[in-house]
Amino acid sequence: MSLLIAAHALGASLALLLGATNLLRRPKGDRPHRVIGRIWVVSMYWTVLSSLFIRELNPGGFSWIHGLSLFTFATLSIGVWAAVTGRIETHRAFMRGSYLGTVGAFVGATAVPQRDIPQLAVEHPVLLSVAALAVSAVAWVVVAWARLDRPAVASRH
Repeated sequence: MSLLIAAHALGASLALLLGATNLLRRPKGDRPHRVIGRIWVVSMYWTVLSSLFIRELNPGGFSWIHGLSLFTFATLSIGVWAAVTGRIETHRAFMRGSYLGTVGAFVGATAVPQRDIPQLAVEHPVLLSVAALAVSAVAWVVVAWARLDRPAVASRH
């Protein structure tokens, strides 16, 4: 497994955990939701953009998976735009869709025995376990950090 594929998988795994956290937690729109969401968006953009450089399934060219990555880039961007412009229902729909697409990609990456994750589980289960624990720890730190109450910054005026 190449370093790019490993970094892609780590970004995708973080996106899976943070996305689930933000979809399940209440209330929406508060500071933790925004902080977790911003880090989720960065991990999603990393995952999408890094996938464009992975050519394992179709050496030398693009595959249908790259098309899904471009579609996810568009839906993610629309979701961000909607949040910034206050279109909450649009934001909610596009972010849910982007997250569900990520879940589908995860299922595809883990259900096919020839793919890297199942091969890693068979050949190096300890490494896969350590990576899963590390990503879980990072997600936990992000969520804990987002929930910290911070004192308001005093105005200079």
